[in-house]
Amino acid sequence: MPHSKVPPHLRRNARRMRCAMTEAELKLWNELRAHRLMGLGFRRQVPIGRFIADFACPEHKLIVEVDGSQHAENLTHDQARTNYLERRGWKVVRFWNDDVLSDIDNVCTHILRLVARPGDDH
Repeated sequence: MPHSKVPPHLRRNARRMRCAMTEAELKLWNELRAHRLMGLGFRRQVPIGRFIADFACPEHKLIVEVDGSQHAENLTHDQARTNYLERRGWKVVRFWNDDVLSDIDNVCTHILRLVARPGDDH
C-alpha cells in the first residue's frame, strides 16, 4: 500500500501527541506495542489523511481510538472523522478512557474479535 505524503504540520502534531499520551492511551499502548496482542502490528498516533489516529493496525485496516469525556461533546465531529476514515477502507472502533483503565482485558478481547471477524459491527 503506497504511503501518501504527510504534511509537515500533521507529522509534527503526531510526534507531539506520541510524547503526551493520556494514561489510558499509555495503558492500551503497553498491550498493543511490539506485536504483544496476538502478533498484531499496531502503530500509535498515525497520520491518516487529514487526521491522526490514536492506534492503527495497517494489516487489518483497523483504527482504535481512546476517547476522553471531551468526545461526548464532539459526537458530530467524531462521526464525520469516522466516516472519512471508513470511506478510505478503515474500520474504526472507539473505547472510553474509563473502559481502558478499568477493563483492559475486555478492550483487547474486543479488538481481537474485530480482527478475527472484520465484518462484525462494534
